[in-house]
Amino acid sequence: MPKRKPEGKFEFVKTIVIAGALALGFRSLLFEPFNIPSGSMVPTLLVGDYLFVSKYSYGYSRYSFPFGIAPFAGRVFATTPERGDVAVFRQPNNESVAFIKRIVGLPGDRVQVTDGVLHLNGAPVTRVQKGYSTASNGYNVIKFTVYEELLPNGKSYLIQELSDADALDNTAIFEVPEGHYFMMGDNRDNSRDSRTTSVGMVPAENLIGRAERLFFSHNGSAALWEIWKWPFAIRYGRLGDGIM
Repeated sequence: MPKRKPEGKFEFVKTIVIAGALALGFRSLLFEPFNIPSGSMVPTLLVGDYLFVSKYSYGYSRYSFPFGIAPFAGRVFATTPERGDVAVFRQPNNESVAFIKRIVGLPGDRVQVTDGVLHLNGAPVTRVQKGYSTASNGYNVIKFTVYEELLPNGKSYLIQELSDADALDNTAIFEVPEGHYFMMGDNRDNSRDSRTTSVGMVPAENLIGRAERLFFSHNGSAALWEIWKWPFAIRYGRLGDGIM
């Protein structure tokens, strides 16, 4: 029987290593999958949404790589985020946690919320009522008012408010330092964001990337083992949607 060539013994291992390196490079440099675990970005993003985050949109920091292992500070190939981008970032006070919010304040901005209305540099942001939405907390049906918010750069998107008198609907004036960004959730009365001390201003270095497109979405009605329910749990109308 012919003797197996030594190089053949390592072919499978080499294939696995190459495939792993390509996957790591894709995830670190191009796109990273991210899932939505909370309702802080409703109505734009729903619990059970899965999306791709473009890693190259803002350049690269150590947080662009798994576990923040890259041995450098700041950002390389950096580009400036636009006001209104939906971005994933590392929580400044707990860098093991990734959040997804909307960038509303740029370096040098003054940001304030008054009676539920976002103000930028002393001017109110245009907010137009578009209707209502409802959600259940398991006991009661909760009614939200849905608004379209229009930023000074022309970017528009939907937000929802339970009321305009919530704890975070009237804030002090926040001055955004250089190299930092002010983040807010679209579900304004149910979002831990830059209005709170647990998040605060987000350093540019903590940005992971910009949310781009949904690739999967489910409503949570089917457990992993309930295969027969899977087809009915998928939100087919959201698949492939771009994120505004």
